[in-house]
Amino acid sequence: MAKIWDKGYDADKLVSAFTVGKDRELDLRLAKYDVLGSMAHIKMLTAIGLLEAGEEKILRGGLQDILREIDNGNFRLDEDAEDIHSQVEAILTQKFGELGKKIHSGRSRNDQVLVDLKLFFKDEIRKMKDEALELFALLQSLSERFKDVLLPGYTHGQVAMPSSFGLWFGAYAETLVDDMYVLSAAWKTSDQNPLGSAAGYGSSFPLDREMTTRELHFSTMSYNVIAAQMGRGKTERTLAYAVASFASTLNKLAADNCMYLSPNFGFISYPDNLTTGSSIMPHKKNPDVWELIRAHSNRLQSLPNEISLLTTNLPHGYHRDFQLLKEVLFPALETLHRLFEMTHFMLEHVSVHNDILSDAKYAYLFTVEEVNRRVLRGVPFRDAYKQVGEEVQRGTFHAERTVHHTHAGSIGNLCTDEIRRKMEDAAGGIGTPL
Repeated sequence: MAKIWDKGYDADKLVSAFTVGKDRELDLRLAKYDVLGSMAHIKMLTAIGLLEAGEEKILRGGLQDILREIDNGNFRLDEDAEDIHSQVEAILTQKFGELGKKIHSGRSRNDQVLVDLKLFFKDEIRKMKDEALELFALLQSLSERFKDVLLPGYTHGQVAMPSSFGLWFGAYAETLVDDMYVLSAAWKTSDQNPLGSAAGYGSSFPLDREMTTRELHFSTMSYNVIAAQMGRGKTERTLAYAVASFASTLNKLAADNCMYLSPNFGFISYPDNLTTGSSIMPHKKNPDVWELIRAHSNRLQSLPNEISLLTTNLPHGYHRDFQLLKEVLFPALETLHRLFEMTHFMLEHVSVHNDILSDAKYAYLFTVEEVNRRVLRGVPFRDAYKQVGEEVQRGTFHAERTVHHTHAGSIGNLCTDEIRRKMEDAAGGIGTPL
């Protein structure tokens, strides 16, 4: 297959293999979006008179055939195909001769890949949104179910003040709201049509970019054709921040689970078949799933930095460096989807242990509660603090193991409905499927 940029001579095979890299296998994920972008493009070419209506009908039929092959899982790139763009054009040319070559009029591979990527990212963002909302709902359900079960809260890794499972699960639910805000920014960055920017300097054809924006369901376009190309790298970096933000939440949740599952804490448990054993210690129940979630999440948090370094010091315009962004970002997106799935699966099977705080080692957990009780009876705070401190030092402090937290967001007032409304607002700006 001749390359679409062919000028009559072949690149050295070593150079060709190096420059193509992993593009062929990664481009299969963009196949659907390349066809959808081409459908919008030929409709626009017909509207401005560069294609006849009959020609568009023939090409559209060919593109629909390709799309069916993609949906059926039967689409492949030929061995000599450089990328998805050249493969689609070659199929149409083989079927329809010179007509197939007209599909490229008014665009470059640069804006073609930008369209593919932005449509792909939008679908990925929708999927992340749905996964986050499912996990959010589960966490809120657990928060309400176990809102009256107390457990220790920690600062500096030391026993600090009373907490609750309602507060703990609910905290991770609300933290996902912050992550959704970042995902919303990634959506807005991706939801801009670059088609028509060509190689970054536009086209002498009278392209109707508003039309392709509507056809591809973008809310707006990248108007300036140079700015459209400058979006390469920035879009990926914005999405990477969203991935890293979710990963930060999942990482901390995994770390908590590993700690709480330890017999030294004994706050939660999981069925035996969700933990692993030791080859030498018959008593072990290892939290391997959570440990791997923690580790994968740590790796994902490096993603924005890796993308930033790949795209630093590049002047405006296209550079082949951008090709490597797919190798970095695509696997990371797959990993995050798996982490959402496994986190949700594990939490569906968590068991919470009641009466944790009856253990004597948690007696001092209630010192602040006692200080506050004395203040409410009229003792100045500093005097109450000193009195309780001295009782602790003498070993005469006796805790009243109850809590009376009623303010917004506390143990007795989780604000579950308010947090749900925050999430609805955060997720509301992320659109519906194409």
